[in-house]
Amino acid sequence: MDHSFIHGTDLIYTGMVGVGGIGSGSIFLLNGNHTLGREESRSGRFIDRRDYCKLHIVSHYVKALLGEAFTVIPVGRVGDDEAGRVLYEELREAGLVMDYVERARGQKTLYSFCFIYPDGSGGNLTTDDSACAHVDSGYVNRAEPVFFAFKEKGVALAVPEVGLDARKRLLELGSAHSFFRVASFSSAEIEDACSDSLLSMVDLLALNIDEASCAAGIENPSARIEDVVFDSFRILSRMNHSMMITITAGAKGSWAWEAGLIDYKPSVSVAAVSTAGAGDAFLAGVIAGVCAGLPLFSAHELGALTGAFSVTSPHTIHKGLNRQNLSEFSKNVSFRLSDGVKRLLR
Repeated sequence: MDHSFIHGTDLIYTGMVGVGGIGSGSIFLLNGNHTLGREESRSGRFIDRRDYCKLHIVSHYVKALLGEAFTVIPVGRVGDDEAGRVLYEELREAGLVMDYVERARGQKTLYSFCFIYPDGSGGNLTTDDSACAHVDSGYVNRAEPVFFAFKEKGVALAVPEVGLDARKRLLELGSAHSFFRVASFSSAEIEDACSDSLLSMVDLLALNIDEASCAAGIENPSARIEDVVFDSFRILSRMNHSMMITITAGAKGSWAWEAGLIDYKPSVSVAAVSTAGAGDAFLAGVIAGVCAGLPLFSAHELGALTGAFSVTSPHTIHKGLNRQNLSEFSKNVSFRLSDGVKRLLR
């Protein structure tokens, strides 16, 4: 695709430095849509789908949407195994700058076991003893020269599957160099992130509905999803009054919060092949929109569209995504675009 219409001068931010998981995995299709029980045995089968981890997914899509004028620099580690070699080459072929991705000798590449139900929903189990586990604050410090290069024009992205210390250091560097700081946290770690004041260093917090509930301490499983969303926004915004927040809830849609205002987008009606990775695709769309100068609620629109496009692929990265294909997709699913998003996708 021709990316020539986007030039550096068209972008508010011209580069992204990210830390998070880089890995691969297998996808297992469960028999039956009922939720897997704690001690239940369930049959199923492995299916031919590629699974990727969070930093890889977000980085790939941001680069695909913004093109040559935008630099994406992942910071991480893969193992010296075959999986690591393949992932390294895929990242490089996608146009990412690989100066700070190391193939670590004697270590294994991060592996994720993704299970999905026949209706397309599912979850992930991820190894915690991989090369990614050795990405710490000291490792992130190696990328400090990049922060000088993109001062006031960069995005700092901190996503799960590496330790909180590494993400905290990336956000500290982003803060010191006036970057736009983006973060997400898993349900298991969001409480620690809140107690460690990490949210004070975040401009955009991206969560799914379960993560938002955990962050806000909402434990009522029968609560209306809208009530959970609004309470989460209210509680989280107290921790950082200037922070923007997005919450995704799969088929229920997504919400964005900025300065007390809330924007809701219903899910796009599309035949989903797999929903794995949709939240990461959504976040990539929001980031791309912000970098292109869109206000948050328009960037939210781009995120919802990108997430919807991603679920039409069996893989957690839809290699066919680009601005032209996303524009055509919006027409096919009758997704109304605002003028700003239209200009970005043309």
